[in-house]
Amino acid sequence: MMNNSDLIYETIILGSGPAGLTAAIYAARSRCCPLLIHGIQPGGQLTTTTAVDNYPGFPEGIDGPELMDKMRQQAERFGTQFVEGEVTKVDFTERPFRLWIGEDLYRCLSLIITTGASPRLLGLGNEESLYGRGVSVCATCDGFFYREREVVVVGGGDTAMEEAVFLTRFAKKVTVIHRRDALRATPVLADRALTNKAIKFIWDSGLTEIVADTSGVTGIRIKNLKTEQESELACDGVFIAIGHQPNTSLFASQLEMDNEGYLLTKNGTETNIPGVFAAGDVQDQQFRQAVTAAGTGCMAAIQAERFLDDLPYDPSLSCKKGVCKPKS
Repeated sequence: MMNNSDLIYETIILGSGPAGLTAAIYAARSRCCPLLIHGIQPGGQLTTTTAVDNYPGFPEGIDGPELMDKMRQQAERFGTQFVEGEVTKVDFTERPFRLWIGEDLYRCLSLIITTGASPRLLGLGNEESLYGRGVSVCATCDGFFYREREVVVVGGGDTAMEEAVFLTRFAKKVTVIHRRDALRATPVLADRALTNKAIKFIWDSGLTEIVADTSGVTGIRIKNLKTEQESELACDGVFIAIGHQPNTSLFASQLEMDNEGYLLTKNGTETNIPGVFAAGDVQDQQFRQAVTAAGTGCMAAIQAERFLDDLPYDPSLSCKKGVCKPKS
């Protein structure tokens, strides 16, 4: 029986969020079936979102897990193969590129990285369990659900100020809680938030608890970090805006990144290594939307296809069922 190391896939995709699954759909339709490798949480961050109202084509909205399941079904329909596992090592020094899941080796002629970025959390026990029930990491995604409600934004950087200002379009009260006595945001964004009369600031403070009942968030407990005095604040939603961590540590020694660890791309989704492409939140720290991730996933698949078309033909390889492998 032929094992994984005997196969050379034309395209491997890492990650199964909107970028990865869109890339899989386009890659599967245009060439032989790609292989998509996903971790233990297929579907990415959208699987933690109960309602998605801003993805085109769903006028009544759609649950995040359902949207990702439909994307996966579409990718499967065109022949995408799926493997669950955490890639532990990669080698891009020669082509075929090599990837390992534990001891299992996978090889490919092109690679699309869509491993995303994980929101930094506060370290409180119930943050993740309250996703979609009062806790959010994306005001653009969820702000609409807080019309005429009271919300809290945690953070003091650019993202937090953008989130706070955006939320004033919907919420009747926005309170920013920051661990320091001055904002870290750039002057323009800081001034925009500080001069907005709809935003209140609580300085030198951090959250010690998110209070909730069966319906969701009802308030928070706050501790002043200088006086250690604790207080409670009633609210309907908590937006955590203390940054994201791109899931790129695996590629640190081989792919170019910015200071935050996001993969640097050019001409769309090309990385510094020909044949390796990056799409979605792993290379986008500005928008972080499902629709923009899907768009770059499409771009990456098209660019991978063109890259493969330009490779010299090797008659020792033949393609069958989506896999390029040595002729027997």
